Amino acid sequence: MAGITLRSSAFDDHTLIPREYSHEEGDVSPPLEWSGVPPEAAELALVCEDPDAPRGTFTHWLVAGIPPETDGLAAGAELKEYVVGRSDFGQEGYGGPHPPVGDDPHRYFFRLYALSSPSGLADGFTAERFRRAVEGKVIASGTLVGTYGR
Repeated sequence: MAGITLRSSAFDDHTLIPREYSHEEGDVSPPLEWSGVPPEAAELALVCEDPDAPRGTFTHWLVAGIPPETDGLAAGAELKEYVVGRSDFGQEGYGGPHPPVGDDPHRYFFRLYALSSPSGLADGFTAERFRRAVEGKVIASGTLVGTYGR
């Protein structure tokens, strides 16, 4: 499978996500940029998850319907032209890092997938629906990991 390079101007891979992109600072999504999307991609889809959450993986962000020629998302992007899923905070859109006070810093995995065909997702989709929709369609992916603690 081909690799997509996923990066942010706000933090480097495996480094601290700035507080301004956290849940307590208003859930402003960090800027993301990418390259290496295969020309045959039909759609891009993005997920951000915290596998270190006390009750298991916590989904912070789900976005689908991103045109494959797109090369990034600005900080706090509105995303009205995309299909936005529901985070585990119960809201559509980005929900920033918010680990329990005193926990070791959690890891936040931003993953971008290039899909061979459209996902067919509609606004408000869940992480489970996301997984089913992209299964067997991923032709390339990229991961960026940020950390955050309180």
